[in-house]
Amino acid sequence: MCKAVRARVRVLVCGVAARAVRRDAGMVTSEYAVGIVAAVAFAAVLYKVVTSGAVSAELQGIVKQALDARM
Repeated sequence: MCKAVRARVRVLVCGVAARAVRRDAGMVTSEYAVGIVAAVAFAAVLYKVVTSGAVSAELQGIVKQALDARM
């Protein structure tokens, strides 16, 4: 009885895992393209923010203060 239960559980678990792998194997390139476009858009916005006047001045101030620090 115990062997039969183990065998049935093994079939159920392996069957579910195999179906999940097969479902994921067919990912299309468009999903990757959308992710890349989103990452590039985020990088562009971040670049604009960091190179703006106020943020650039603050970053330069922080770096200057760190370099002038005495230990």
